[in-house]
Amino acid sequence: MTTALTRIAVRSLYAGRTALLGAFTALALGVALIASTLLGLAASTGLPPGEDRTALIAQLGTTCGVSLFTAGFVVASTFSYAVARRRREFGLLRLAGTTRGQLSRAVLLEALLLGLLAAATGCALGRAAAPLLAHALSAAGLAPVGFRIDTPGWPLVTAFCTGPLIALAGTALAARRAGRVRPLEALREADVDLEVMTTGRRLCGLALLGGYAAVVAVALAGDPAELLHRKTYTLQPMLLVAATALLSPVLARPLLRLLTAPAHRPPRLVRAAALGGLRRTGATTAPVLLAVALAGTLVGAPATVAEARAAEARSTVAADLVLTPGRGSADGADPLTAALRSLPGAVVSPSAATPLAVVEGDGTVVRAEGRAVADPAALAATTRLPVAAGDPATLDDDSVVLAEEWGNPQVGDRVRVVLADGARRELRVAAVLRDGTGINPVYVTPRNAPGARTDRIDVRGAAGEAVTALARSHGARAETRAAWLDAHYSADDPRRIRRIAAVLGLALLYTAIALAHTALTTTTDRRRELARLRLAGTTRGHVLRLVAAETLLVTAVGALLGTAATLTTLATMDAALHRQGAPVPLTLPWAALAATALLCALITVPCAVLAALRATRGRAVEAR
Repeated sequence: MTTALTRIAVRSLYAGRTALLGAFTALALGVALIASTLLGLAASTGLPPGEDRTALIAQLGTTCGVSLFTAGFVVASTFSYAVARRRREFGLLRLAGTTRGQLSRAVLLEALLLGLLAAATGCALGRAAAPLLAHALSAAGLAPVGFRIDTPGWPLVTAFCTGPLIALAGTALAARRAGRVRPLEALREADVDLEVMTTGRRLCGLALLGGYAAVVAVALAGDPAELLHRKTYTLQPMLLVAATALLSPVLARPLLRLLTAPAHRPPRLVRAAALGGLRRTGATTAPVLLAVALAGTLVGAPATVAEARAAEARSTVAADLVLTPGRGSADGADPLTAALRSLPGAVVSPSAATPLAVVEGDGTVVRAEGRAVADPAALAATTRLPVAAGDPATLDDDSVVLAEEWGNPQVGDRVRVVLADGARRELRVAAVLRDGTGINPVYVTPRNAPGARTDRIDVRGAAGEAVTALARSHGARAETRAAWLDAHYSADDPRRIRRIAAVLGLALLYTAIALAHTALTTTTDRRRELARLRLAGTTRGHVLRLVAAETLLVTAVGALLGTAATLTTLATMDAALHRQGAPVPLTLPWAALAATALLCALITVPCAVLAALRATRGRAVEAR
């Protein structure tokens, strides 16, 4: 029987190759991207440790995660509709004696074969694209110049294994649904499809939704800063997107009625067509939902964090001018600092960046950004620190100022730190700062910052012309507070925009393939329905306009669901920022949402109209 099922699966896969072309293409591209990013991750481990290496690894990891989810989402959506359109075929197999388990295994075997073919294709593409990826990363400033990607075996083996795994995971629900087809389905000819929400689909959707809510609630109650990390706000919303997609038939009904509220004849006919084919509606709304939600999240979440950090920096920096010395030392006695302090009314606060680490209670050593300040009183005068307890002006050689994120320390506690030269010291907590968005460094004195050299001088109360002249004479650069903030806390950071564009562009490529394929397939399957409309007196032009209007309506529903998912994600981030003491106005990336929705409409509507144009060729009575 296994041989017979394999033969059936192979023939079904070949016969339905057109319907599964979108899933194959998306999965092959997904495996290709996973292979190339894993090769990039393997190459990045050989780079010198530092912020650039960490950022590159995070970028490649995020791209790999989004590729996994998007490919799985497209495969699941495509197979779900493919199984639904084969009900008569499965019914005939049931009449011929095929059991439920055999049908389910046949669908899973089809998915496995598709996954193996896509994995082989994707690995070949990924290996060929690896040098291009390295060049693109270097050109975009996301990797060092000359970055090269070799081709070790394990990334390709891992990527190959993901192909069939994604295919099997994405078709699990569809295979179960195939096994539940009854023999009488062989007699079914109805074009109306209302029973879409099976118990399993409903439970899976509610479970994912509950899981997302639980994860967010735990983070808000315990560590709100976790919701502000890039990996969290990029990957965590995928739970919400998957839940919304599974529940989309239930959510689509009220939205369809809302968007067609004026009960005139044309909207009524469009609404009836959309409501009567909920599985077809869900097949189109799912990729639109994915595209809009990813665009809104990938653009809106980093922008929200950047805006919050910029707002916090604006509220913290109280200096009139910020100087960047060309040379200096960390003891505050360099010539430029001495000259600045001689100006009338000047409050001068030199500081130096120093690498250090904090040893947590369980012995874990966590690297932190440190700053050495020679004059704590001047620091308090030029920087409005978000003090939760204590007084930063009391900082001395035996103490430290740090944020609440380091284990919620109390003033007077002893904290173990690892200095830049590797020495370990136990310092008393002089003051505790509120967490905010995490831009507050750990403050120490120059004695606890061996080798640090002054890289920033905050000046307040002195004449700007005199300070600028002194800076110029000592080879330093002087910037106004606004200019310095724009340079260091810009909401339009080019590197951040390039990172977003890299991930979002690939995600939109997947969804564009899925949208075009779904629009063509679902409309082609309506040949008999469209023929009956023509036999009832509807002209071919009216049929084409009906298909265009219905497709546009369904695309709008998907865009609204994606916008709702984006709003939910950004609202949780807003709540986390409020818990962190860094509230910012909640703003949606309307431009990105509107552009993505428009892109989806420009794909779905022409593809559906072209398929309808082909489906209505010839005489209506000849349609089969």
